[in-house]
Amino acid sequence: MLSKKQARAFFLGGTVVTFLIFIGLTIYSFSKSQDQSNDENITEAVVRGKKLWEDNNCMGCHTLLGEGAYYAPELTKVIDRRGEGYIKAVLTTPVDWAPNGRKMVAYGFTAEEAADLIAFFDWIDDIDLNGFDTVVSPLAKDDN
Repeated sequence: MLSKKQARAFFLGGTVVTFLIFIGLTIYSFSKSQDQSNDENITEAVVRGKKLWEDNNCMGCHTLLGEGAYYAPELTKVIDRRGEGYIKAVLTTPVDWAPNGRKMVAYGFTAEEAADLIAFFDWIDDIDLNGFDTVVSPLAKDDN
């Protein structure tokens, strides 16, 4: 059994050690060698695409990097999965369409706007996901 003085010393020592480990890990996490943001590849087209994504509330239906709604497909690696041509066709179509029974509004983006959104998706595709290259949406169905 520890005396009061020993318990206090143990508590304070443990707190200091834990705090120092926390500070060390924080500094390590924010070091340039650990940067996975892909921010050096942000272009004006990527910024315009992000603005279009936000202005049209795409996250109200889709997820990106696991964030957003689960009504429509996850778009983190959409360029890898579908290709630029498919994405451009979906973005510029003048009619609503309903793949798998889920209706997508026809935004009718211009070719330039579609190119900006594709640049944004391509930039997202290049972010390091720590080995989680496939983001699985809860909408995914088992083939079993």
